[in-house]
Amino acid sequence: MVIAGRYVSFALLKELVAIGARAVVVGGFDDRDLRELMGYDLGVAITGTENIGLTLVLTEGFGHMPMAERTFRLLTGHAGKRASVSGATQIRAGVLRPEIVVPLEARAGSGDGDRRSMGLEIGSLIRGIREPYFGRIGKVVGLPPELQELETQAHVRVLEAEFDGQRSVVPRANVELIES
Repeated sequence: MVIAGRYVSFALLKELVAIGARAVVVGGFDDRDLRELMGYDLGVAITGTENIGLTLVLTEGFGHMPMAERTFRLLTGHAGKRASVSGATQIRAGVLRPEIVVPLEARAGSGDGDRRSMGLEIGSLIRGIREPYFGRIGKVVGLPPELQELETQAHVRVLEAEFDGQRSVVPRANVELIES
């Protein structure tokens, strides 16, 4: 797996496939290059079953975008470890997002080996997946149980997050949990 902290061109992606890369994780990728790679336009509903010789994961989206610095540090901090990558994406109901799983060894006496994710908790690391926090990494500082009305008049569950030292109220559906 290759972690590229920024945009990767189609030419470079072909070189990575030629030297045996099985997965490439990039900040951004040009949709014209994706069309050339696949030979057809990709639909937006479900992806991840294309036979292109590798798994391509875009952390930020289409275009010449760098990967969020904290995401890059998190991923490169596990260099040399075994990892599993799924590029499956589904935008419809039952949303699926690409995943990168790096099994971690439990430290002796830490009890980490028994730890199970309980979902969002105070202190959980999150990443914004919609504007105005798209791509930003934050920490959950509050989980109000009651629904809150948005500007759109929808009533949704929210969380209180801290992004770069500033507190914000964000719909829970607008973030993804970073399990590390």
